[in-house]
Amino acid sequence: MTIQLCVWSCNHRLAARHRISVHGERPIDRHTGGVIPGATPAKGRLLLATPPMDDPNFDRAVIYVLEHQADGALGVVVNRPSDEALDEPLDRWIDLQSAPATVFEGGPVEPNALIALALSNEPLDEPNDELAPISGRVASADLTTDPAFVAGQVSAVRIFRGYAGWGPGQLEGEIDAGAWLLLDAEPDDLFDDHPDVLWRTVLRRQPGRLSWLADAPDDLSAN
Repeated sequence: MTIQLCVWSCNHRLAARHRISVHGERPIDRHTGGVIPGATPAKGRLLLATPPMDDPNFDRAVIYVLEHQADGALGVVVNRPSDEALDEPLDRWIDLQSAPATVFEGGPVEPNALIALALSNEPLDEPNDELAPISGRVASADLTTDPAFVAGQVSAVRIFRGYAGWGPGQLEGEIDAGAWLLLDAEPDDLFDDHPDVLWRTVLRRQPGRLSWLADAPDDLSAN
């Protein structure tokens, strides 16, 4: 299998052949936990899957939105560590990789593509040779570069295989259908040491009744 070392770039990834279908949800008011009419997803925000999700790829998934444009959206699932070790040539990044030091399952689209996200020490206004800003301190890292050039600029790196993608208007439709919560991200969400509980962690910090969802049982039929 050929491994593609890549810096994330939306320009060639928003192609029709990469569209997938999942269901969506209405955005939430940060103060009351209520639905915000007309709110739209944006780069740097989180999508949390609302249970139950028919597609196992997205059951209780936490997705970080990398890009949202008129011609589609894409993001990576940030709470799915895999058993894939950081073997050669990725092993040179292991000193920067946040725990658990494995490749994460970023989504079902283009599974040979590898995307590296980094937590920069300071917010980036412009891209440089190693990093390209996404939102705040979150940036994409060039996996083809020498990690030594990145080490002084970041506090953590995480590598994802594949991504999730939506066609024009598709994500908005899924949000209106009620399968995604649209929430603010904190930079550490992407590099949390306990990604297995990230879905609940993000929900517990939400206001109002929305936080109650964090205690929903894994098997809703048992509730």
